[in-house]
Amino acid sequence: YGKNTIKFLRLHREGKKHFVKEVEVCAHLRLTSPQEYLEGNNSLVIPTDTIKNIVLVLAKKNGIPSLEQFAIDICNHFMTTFCQVAYVKTYVQEVPWQRLHEDGVPHIHSFICVPDGIRFCEAEQCRNGPLIVFAGIKDLKLMKTTQSGFEGFYKNEHTTLPERHDRILCGELFCKWSYGECKDFDFNCIWKKIRECILEAFAGPPDCGEYSPSYQKTVNCIQMLVLSRVSQVQVIEVVLNNTFYNVVDMKNLGLTNDKEVLVPVEAPYGSCACTLGRK
Repeated sequence: YGKNTIKFLRLHREGKKHFVKEVEVCAHLRLTSPQEYLEGNNSLVIPTDTIKNIVLVLAKKNGIPSLEQFAIDICNHFMTTFCQVAYVKTYVQEVPWQRLHEDGVPHIHSFICVPDGIRFCEAEQCRNGPLIVFAGIKDLKLMKTTQSGFEGFYKNEHTTLPERHDRILCGELFCKWSYGECKDFDFNCIWKKIRECILEAFAGPPDCGEYSPSYQKTVNCIQMLVLSRVSQVQVIEVVLNNTFYNVVDMKNLGLTNDKEVLVPVEAPYGSCACTLGRK
């Protein structure tokens, strides 16, 4: 049991310059005894309102140096404070606020919400067990307008999809990875590096791009690049929910539409998923 969607903004001031971190937290516990379920005995139950208050107090006292560290702080608090807690799991996701720039100059106290992917993390721990930390990015919308195709696929009497050697590749990406033994990691730096790997593997070189023969191959390229460059990552999961675009037929309007006006296919949509880990 636990408390979901604990939302708050943590404001940090350094003189006139302000820093913000807005997050949503879910904290779940498993107790050493199920007596509240079986007997109606609530003597060991930590109220969910107390769970919420603890999260807010930790944000006040410790700040949020990184989502991962904040999730670790929550796990550590419940494990060290309450002997009846057998397991704790914490999920934290961030609202993507970025500092506002005016003519290239960063503003000291104004921010803009930029929907370029939502950062999240999870931390879980069993009593006398290791602390396990996951991190990730979700709702990251990506598109490239060429250098993508889909050919040579299996065909039978139900196949109507034509082969394409030049199409738009567009999708919403979910990526989640696990760390090995958590040491003194710079979680913020690692997250930014992995995000850069995702964008590089998806798009290819900026002057020419890189051909993608399938959504599946693009997913694998992302995973392989992350594992090759970020040694702290042990397992990485990628889900790419695809958005397809159809060229509008404008012959009846007396126009030739050379892939200049397209409409998205809202549903059903395709999805590719893969989990890849080190040996």
